[in-house]
Amino acid sequence: MRTDWKRFLPKIICEDAPEYDTLYQKAWELAFDHVREIEGMPASPYMDEAFCDTQIWIWDTCFMSLFCKYAREIFPGTESLRNFYETLYGGKRLPFVIPGEGEPAWTGASAGVPKRIEIHIADNPPLFAWAEYENALFHGDKAYVRRLLCEDRFLQKHYEWIESLRESVKPEGVHCETRLIREADGYRWEGGRSGMDNTPRGRTSARTDRARPNHPDLLWIDAICQQALSAQTIAALFSVIGDREASEEWRKRYEDKKITVNRLYWDSDDGFYYDIFQNDRRFCKVMTAASYWAMTAQIADGERAKAMVKQAQNESTLGGAVPLLSLARNDANYERDGRYWRGSLWLPTAYAALKGFSLYGYHAEAHEAGRRILDHMLRTYRDYEPHTVWECYAPEEPAPARTADGKSRVRADFCGWSALGPISVYIEHVIGFHTVNAFTRTVEWEIPKNFRKRLGIKNLRFGDIVTDVVAENGVCEVTSNGPYTLKICGKRYEVTAGTQKFFLS
Repeated sequence: MRTDWKRFLPKIICEDAPEYDTLYQKAWELAFDHVREIEGMPASPYMDEAFCDTQIWIWDTCFMSLFCKYAREIFPGTESLRNFYETLYGGKRLPFVIPGEGEPAWTGASAGVPKRIEIHIADNPPLFAWAEYENALFHGDKAYVRRLLCEDRFLQKHYEWIESLRESVKPEGVHCETRLIREADGYRWEGGRSGMDNTPRGRTSARTDRARPNHPDLLWIDAICQQALSAQTIAALFSVIGDREASEEWRKRYEDKKITVNRLYWDSDDGFYYDIFQNDRRFCKVMTAASYWAMTAQIADGERAKAMVKQAQNESTLGGAVPLLSLARNDANYERDGRYWRGSLWLPTAYAALKGFSLYGYHAEAHEAGRRILDHMLRTYRDYEPHTVWECYAPEEPAPARTADGKSRVRADFCGWSALGPISVYIEHVIGFHTVNAFTRTVEWEIPKNFRKRLGIKNLRFGDIVTDVVAENGVCEVTSNGPYTLKICGKRYEVTAGTQKFFLS
């Protein structure tokens, strides 16, 4: 493993809040500890989820790739996805590993006894295409995209497999049988497979005492939006390689799902997207962060997006000092200590929501929410021992959340997807570098209005470009090894190789 790995990291300049750098550096260090090598894995090294030795998770890995993109030379984000592709669609088996102490009993593993690694859940949120697209915007490798779409066809195969599910199946090399069932107007699912384990979604009363209601007739808003997002990003990837016909075909699939979501899942009374019951299309009014996938997938129109952002600012629902929680504060099942998905702040769902904010131009709102999230993570890092990054966070105090049974705290050193906060949320929404596109050689920066001092990023790497972009007192100094377009608050500046200064109006 390289000893000089930190030279590949972006350096963040934020003189208004230099304290964020402590958490930023800690997240990268923890993530580096979770770059794992195992002989026999289709992709090795790969990113370990920081959970257990004998299982790998789809949605954890997809989300981890969304911070790995900032240091691709060291952190194997999309490379790690091949461990899933080759197992599910390439006919390969994952290797045996010797687990250590503390392996969960449900894995069937014993410390010191060889156990084959498995994919934990095959119908985990279908985010492969989104992860590949977001990473492609950084690597800019059209040859890779062409192989992925035209030779391997893993993204299309996974989308079609999700669409084909009409009963529970247990694919070879997978630990759990599926629970996602495709219906005419959406997908039945359950908490564990959706990733939101003990969410109260699906209850039929004001409150539930069940750990997982998992109503058999519930159609899940995140499932249909995530499949729509997959179709949308497959279309975008085909567009990158110039295949207009294939792009249009996948765009049509996206549009079909978009129409369905807006026809059935939008509650105009509350101004919110909800799960619905299949039998009568009635709303299941449990307000969670899952509904923001409708913004990540750009399904909401302008007015509906505005209403969704408003709910994320509402202190009695999903706003407050710590926004974008896993369950609304006024919900009867909300727990002040989080209890896993009953109020905790989870970085993956929060990050996905913030991406949606940005896509609709709500950069100031994304900045404010992102900064509150980062502040909460930093306070927890400082005030709670051990001083680390956690699996998820309590909504009412600077502390890790409690597990679903309330008996213990969640996992420490979770980078893992929680590195999204100190890295991706920090870069994209707190300091405002919300869009990078290696194909169009463009960087878009929305400078937050409440930051007055020196601000920017150094060693930002995309495609074949390495650049520094730093602003102070109305002047932006840019150093680059090649030309690209820099958009600052919507105004274009043409960057050339070398160092130049732009005066910001």
